[in-house]
Amino acid sequence: MWAFLGLAAEALRCEQFSLVDVGCSGGIEPIWRNFGDRLSAIGFDVSAAEIRRLTAEEEHPGIRYVAGFVDIRPDHPFAKRAQNLPVHVENLYGRFSAGWIYEMEAQGIEYASHQEKLKLNLWQNTELADVTIHAPEFLQAEGFTDIDFLKIDVDGPDFRILQSFTGLFEKFGVLAARLEVNMFGGTGETVNSFHNTDRFMREHGYCLFRLDNRTYSSRALPARFEYDFPAQTASGRIFQSEAYYARDPVGEEWKSVAESLSDEKLLKLAAIFSVWNLPDGAAELLLAFRSRLSSLIDIDRALDLLALQAQPLTDKPLTYKEYMALFAADPFGFNPGAPPPQAPPRRRWPWRAK
Repeated sequence: MWAFLGLAAEALRCEQFSLVDVGCSGGIEPIWRNFGDRLSAIGFDVSAAEIRRLTAEEEHPGIRYVAGFVDIRPDHPFAKRAQNLPVHVENLYGRFSAGWIYEMEAQGIEYASHQEKLKLNLWQNTELADVTIHAPEFLQAEGFTDIDFLKIDVDGPDFRILQSFTGLFEKFGVLAARLEVNMFGGTGETVNSFHNTDRFMREHGYCLFRLDNRTYSSRALPARFEYDFPAQTASGRIFQSEAYYARDPVGEEWKSVAESLSDEKLLKLAAIFSVWNLPDGAAELLLAFRSRLSSLIDIDRALDLLALQAQPLTDKPLTYKEYMALFAADPFGFNPGAPPPQAPPRRRWPWRAK
């Protein structure tokens, strides 16, 4: 994916790749840095200490970090509907081994580093910002007129923050969004749940391209740790997910979307699909808009790189033409690449041993 992303980044001449990260603890996701000097990013986080650390360590002139509670205005229609209503309904977290581990880890917080506190979301043990930020207004005041990628992951009022962008996705030109969604809760229209987020995004003209589920066990037995995060397990109940939404200019009912996007916007969308490990989506865009994109990028070379991404563990990867010829010859037996590697086993927190 890095090879295609690099090719796409080099092809940008007039536009930046603009990114907004709400809940940026740990910093901007490293893969986006492949856009080099074409990257323009802003991250928001509630931890003032973390923002200071990120700002001090950041060397990219196009990336900045802002401390504050991101929220919607109190007079926003959603804020009025949600007043005095819970953000979460029927939260299962306390029933999972994750909740138990959280409590055990919290007992050792006096030994934890700042970074470990952040990873556990123990905000009460970090310095919190005392500023409330209304993201759309803040971004416009800072000169952000275009957003290619929006990420919201704040472990709580994600849907509430998303509502602040009501009617603004087209104005900002948002190509894609990555959102944390909850797979629990009731049917209330203000509840932070997947079905509400999904309806909101579809009403704004976005399609769901990928859903990464987080599974948790209600007790430690028999599930084993699968990720480097408390009690995300190899088996168990789906609790949360990462939902990936994007414009679909190739889709029959979204053809008008393509007309509103610049050639470089289309190329950036293909790059996003590649980062999401959806090389087929990226290839579909390149083929559908070959005449428009060929002035920016070598389409055949780009397709070869996407075919390479689709064969992650193959010793002798096929070119795009070879890859598709193999599919045409035997579509039912088609399997040119090995499955991607499994997630690494969970590591113990270093301060637990103290």
